Amino acid sequence: MFLRGARLELSEKTLIRDLTQGNPMKQLLSFSFPFILANLLQQAYNMADMVIVGQFVGSAGLAAASAGGELATLFLFFAFGFTSSGQIIISQHIGAGERDKVGSTIGTLMSFIFLCGVVFTVFALFACDWMISLINVPQEAVRYAHDYCFVYYIGMIPVFGYNVVSAILRGIGDSRHPFIFIAIAAVTNIVLDLLFVGPLGMACFGAALATVISQSLSFAIAMVFLYRHRADLGFDFGWKRFRMDKKELQAMVRLGLPLSIQSVAVSISMLVIARFINAYGVVASAATAVGNKLTLVATICTAAMMTAGNSVIAQNFAARKLDRVAKTIGSMLIINMGFCALLALIFALFPEQVFSLFDQDPEVLAMSHPYVPICALNMLGFATRATAMAFINGIGNSRLSFIAGFIDGIVARIGLSLLFGIFLGMGVQGFWLGSSLAGLVIGVIGAFYYASGKWKTRKLLV
Repeated sequence: MFLRGARLELSEKTLIRDLTQGNPMKQLLSFSFPFILANLLQQAYNMADMVIVGQFVGSAGLAAASAGGELATLFLFFAFGFTSSGQIIISQHIGAGERDKVGSTIGTLMSFIFLCGVVFTVFALFACDWMISLINVPQEAVRYAHDYCFVYYIGMIPVFGYNVVSAILRGIGDSRHPFIFIAIAAVTNIVLDLLFVGPLGMACFGAALATVISQSLSFAIAMVFLYRHRADLGFDFGWKRFRMDKKELQAMVRLGLPLSIQSVAVSISMLVIARFINAYGVVASAATAVGNKLTLVATICTAAMMTAGNSVIAQNFAARKLDRVAKTIGSMLIINMGFCALLALIFALFPEQVFSLFDQDPEVLAMSHPYVPICALNMLGFATRATAMAFINGIGNSRLSFIAGFIDGIVARIGLSLLFGIFLGMGVQGFWLGSSLAGLVIGVIGAFYYASGKWKTRKLLV
């Protein structure tokens, strides 16, 4: 029986994990480690798309897969804002000892994201060609980009569903099972990539199909797992439970919409920047695609820390353990900075070798050297941004999240890129530099807000 408002007592058998006890650094490391492994696998199969397409299709296919992936994930980023808000609300319920509210949050989250998935799928299929033309994809890559986007959009709903299940598990403090599900998706994706793009010669169409099939399989397995553990969740999967509770939905939208706008704003700004870069030709486009993939390796750690930090900070903030919130933030910053510094060093020592994993074109490899110092700056942005966003989101400050996201995604990223790339005549390198500098904005905003101490008196989301 669930007791409203009572402090949650957790048995060893339950999926729900209390993140308000123990050493904060050890708690964060143990909770985040499966996320790091999951992100490593995620990046592995994302890179598998790029490596396999680059080797079998060439620079045009590589540029198309990058552009198609950015367009495809535009909608996923929007949904991710709401799944993240659902995760944080669930964590706050658990931290506040309100386990009876978790089932209502799950029903609201699942219903809302399914509705979003239907709407986005219909829109994306009709707007596919228009969006490709909007970002000025090189002519030789247009057909490949269309194939990638079309297949991905058809499979968007199960991809959304997989992210919902993962958010629910993260919210209750379970990081092990999301890793297992992503492992299934990663292995399946790489095997299908090799089959579809290689022997079957399906190019970017095959790469997208491999992604959709692998994530759909993972989603199906994850849903079966949730159903078997429905007692822990307080959600019996009856049709009447799939409804949107007004208070839960309002809280979800209040936090999720700024997160979605932030993610979409960054994604749109990257598409705008890509449009300018694509005008420099397929070599610049391919080099940028490789650079983007390399910097995203930083998210192996930083995104894991942010995901884990969201739940750890949310639980401790709801339990009013503010000293543990502060220690968690400090631990996140140390871990993120250390990982990103190591990554920047590897790229600096072996630029051409790393670039050659994706593209053998000598002109593309030559662009790896000016990319190195900009990459180091980008790494710093990843580390501080992830830490600040986990703090801001974990305590549920939707207004600051929106402001920081808008400045980062639109004002700074596009503004600085245009300043360096066009007005100062730095070309492609200027766009890289502007985008990297923009990544530091949220870290600065988060630092000032933390120092103000105003966050300590905030109310919970629900």
